[in-house]
Amino acid sequence: MKRMLSSTASELLNMSKEEKLTAIQSSEGRIIVSEMTMNGAPDALDNASIGELYAAFGADMLLLNKFDVFHPFIQNIDGTNSDDCIHTLRSYTGKLVGLNLEPVPDSSDLKTEQVQLCKGRMATVEAAEKAVQLGVDYIVLTGNPDTGVTNAAMIEATKKLKEAVGDKVILIAGKMHAAGCLKEAGANIISKDTIKALVSAGADIILLPAPGTVPGITLDYVCDLVSYCHSLEVMTLTAIGTSQEDADTETLRHIALLCKMSGTDLHHIGDAGHAGCVAESIMTYSIVIRGKRHTYNRMATSVLR
Repeated sequence: MKRMLSSTASELLNMSKEEKLTAIQSSEGRIIVSEMTMNGAPDALDNASIGELYAAFGADMLLLNKFDVFHPFIQNIDGTNSDDCIHTLRSYTGKLVGLNLEPVPDSSDLKTEQVQLCKGRMATVEAAEKAVQLGVDYIVLTGNPDTGVTNAAMIEATKKLKEAVGDKVILIAGKMHAAGCLKEAGANIISKDTIKALVSAGADIILLPAPGTVPGITLDYVCDLVSYCHSLEVMTLTAIGTSQEDADTETLRHIALLCKMSGTDLHHIGDAGHAGCVAESIMTYSIVIRGKRHTYNRMATSVLR
């Protein structure tokens, strides 16, 4: 088995869950997870989906955001109104495909108007089982802005999803930002106690805010949490969920290098670029953490290999 950094599409898409985890870990902090908005592809993309664009610019894993599992749709993917769209995206790109599910508690202390989610975006067993049926490789338990997602709800949802689908898909859990819950803002977004609870609940990978993306989240803070996760034998995903994926090149490079220095295993790039497109940011980030050699190889390798 190869590390993900060197795997071809045919090798990667035939791996078991455990093989995928090993392939990621063996890549030593050089895997990029690129988030895709479901709000549509840029107008310039006549014959390609945004996932194909991101794969072409070096993304290793594609993450569908605001995807309704009960009404599956990916713009510019054949058969987008059927249950085949995720399988089709995997075959078109040769990349692992996952999606966000959001554990919203029954009540919240939001000070702003709460975003109401359809049941196809909620972190329920029903939605997770449907996601597996659709062909996802991984599920990310997290929260979009103003959804009111809490760590307590995330821990409980992780337990349920681990029991239901944990043997089939990789489970990633954690918040990129407060998600509207002010008690869990800044450095309170995540703690070692929360990490321990998520790992005990069945999370395979812990999501952490990238250094410099959330107030109070410094390099030292993230380094300490990454080391703690590794001591519990789980990997980490540092995430840019604060629209800084579309910042100037110098800022993006700085964040990328800080994440690499933190010791993280995977690097997440959000979906908040101009018209939802962050293709150039993916390539810029990739060159920082793995150089032009690996970046161009990931960009150029055919899905037919």
